[in-house]
Amino acid sequence: MDATTPEPAGPAAVDPVDRVLANAQSHSGVRLFGAAQALQDDATATGADTDGEQWDRQERAALRRVGGLSTELQDVTEVEYRQLRLENVVLVGVHPQGATEDAENSLRELAALAETAGAVVLDGLLQRRPHPDPATYVGRGKAQELRDTVAALGADTVIADTELAPSQRRALEDVVKVKVIDRTTVILDIFSQHAKSREGKAQVELAQLEYLLPRLRGWGDSMSRQAGGQVGAGGAGMGSRGPGETKIELDRRRIRTRMAQLRRHIKEFGPARESKRAERKRHSIPSVAIAGYTNAGKSSLLNRLTSAGVLVENALFATLDATVRRSEAADGRVYTLTDTVGFVRNLPHQLVEAFRSTLEEVADADVIVHVVDAAHPDPAAQLATVRDVIGDVGGRDIRELVVFNKADLVDDNTRLVLRGLEPAALFVSSRTGEGIDALRTAIERALPLPAVEITALVPYDRGDLVSAVHESGMLLTERHEPGGTLLHAHVGRHLAAQLAPYAISPDQAAQPRRD
Repeated sequence: MDATTPEPAGPAAVDPVDRVLANAQSHSGVRLFGAAQALQDDATATGADTDGEQWDRQERAALRRVGGLSTELQDVTEVEYRQLRLENVVLVGVHPQGATEDAENSLRELAALAETAGAVVLDGLLQRRPHPDPATYVGRGKAQELRDTVAALGADTVIADTELAPSQRRALEDVVKVKVIDRTTVILDIFSQHAKSREGKAQVELAQLEYLLPRLRGWGDSMSRQAGGQVGAGGAGMGSRGPGETKIELDRRRIRTRMAQLRRHIKEFGPARESKRAERKRHSIPSVAIAGYTNAGKSSLLNRLTSAGVLVENALFATLDATVRRSEAADGRVYTLTDTVGFVRNLPHQLVEAFRSTLEEVADADVIVHVVDAAHPDPAAQLATVRDVIGDVGGRDIRELVVFNKADLVDDNTRLVLRGLEPAALFVSSRTGEGIDALRTAIERALPLPAVEITALVPYDRGDLVSAVHESGMLLTERHEPGGTLLHAHVGRHLAAQLAPYAISPDQAAQPRRD
């Protein structure tokens, strides 16, 4: 890695800036960054037969971004296809001594986030310094260098690889003379593009407003609603003495009002989800949550296990809405599989709070299938990030199955390294089907047994109870007797109460049959 020429000695000249991203000539910028890429190559990202028709992909692609499009419409086709010009961005990050590799991976992940949001990454810069500059994030001298880079490349936006304080963003904008945003803004933008359900849209809007509220800024006297006083003394005179509320205060009040409305709306979605969850618990139907890092292949895995037809896309945060599908174990037990939103390092706390109702599917699961991208350069960081978020929503004590997906993209040496990281993990490929049967078996073994063991002689006119045992219980033995069907099974408490009138002791069940 080549370093730029260091500045003269001074407070801002702690360490040189390292450029880590090659200049991109096309929309494929993220894929030029070597082994630490955050997205798959197009050659290995093709969907499998189990992914279904993927109609949602066409709807999502209806708003297309194209490179080199003029800001002035040339003909009506540009309106018809709703094309938008790709935003050209430069990335910037700060890291302490000894954290170079982690900072590079984080910046490459930010590049993938920017591409998913609809941008072209032109360049990326990293500065080694103990702490970010409290004024301009990268130090004033490096901010000047960043301004020159932005001007030379013709970039529209600078993206910082952290969450900037409002004062840092304003100060850096004043130096580089283009828009400055941070990692949180990019993630929120992706979520706003991909949210589909009413609840998902409400959750994203709430997170955006929580982020925006402390970052409102005024733009001079035109924002004021506090004019007054005598005309001769510089005031605006009669008709201008308002309630004494500035425009920015008015905006804050409106945002807080809207946030309160959104919280009420999100709360209203809760009873429906709770009733479905309670119904599954009442019938003792175990639930399995598929959790993991974004773009690890969770939706592809759900499609492979259940033929769910959930949207699969080689992009970060392609899935935002939880999807629940029914599956059946080899012994006849029914359980549910839930596809959840992916996680990412430095996931904005606003999103964790806003999506807490969705993440409850993970916290209330009986088993968590933790999906890890086997081809990712830093799987240990993926594991730690996901486990931190699972712990935040109260799922730390739930049974976990670690699954390394995309096993078809790694060699035997990498598998040995991953095996050392998680000795009990399974290797699967949702693309080729490798290891899927072993995963199904592991899930079925991890499912909790129903709470009550019962032996019952069920009359033949109560075939509904026998069917319920087959569907939601774990049947151990079944025998047809003159008085009915003799069952020995593990069942839930609700079904056990229905079977109680027909329960018999094991000694009675062991007596020889009399025709």
